[in-house]
Amino acid sequence: MRALKLIIIGIILFLACDMQAQVSVSLNIGSPPQWGPVGYDNDVRYYYLPDIEAYYDLQTAMFIYYGGGVWIHRKHLPLRYRNYDLYNGYKVVMTDYRGKTPYIHFKEYKIKYAKGYRGHEQKTYGMKPGNNKTKKQTKGNSHSKGKSNKKH
Repeated sequence: MRALKLIIIGIILFLACDMQAQVSVSLNIGSPPQWGPVGYDNDVRYYYLPDIEAYYDLQTAMFIYYGGGVWIHRKHLPLRYRNYDLYNGYKVVMTDYRGKTPYIHFKEYKIKYAKGYRGHEQKTYGMKPGNNKTKKQTKGNSHSKGKSNKKH
């Protein structure tokens, strides 16, 4: 009888340890920001923001912009862009770039996606803070300002 109790206690302890080991933690590293466009796989790392000629790194959650002769990586945009609306600004999703320096192609991107560029309609993951819309309207935030300014 005593051996049976020890076996049962051993099984319970084993199961308790096994269940403890299966607890996982999700940090959301590399997840898109609320203002990011929906519809892209998790393989994307950068957005190019044509209106402010800057990049956003999803992996580090940092903006990359040019200033003082160097490319700067910061969690926030500089004061000169304090009124820039990330929810309504167009984001070029860089699906074809895998490196660590997206600005290596800046000259081409600046020409191809000039300030004011608008491609296809974009919906964001979340709503712009302060928007008081009905539940039906909050399914996807639509952003389109007309046709593309892209020159052929």
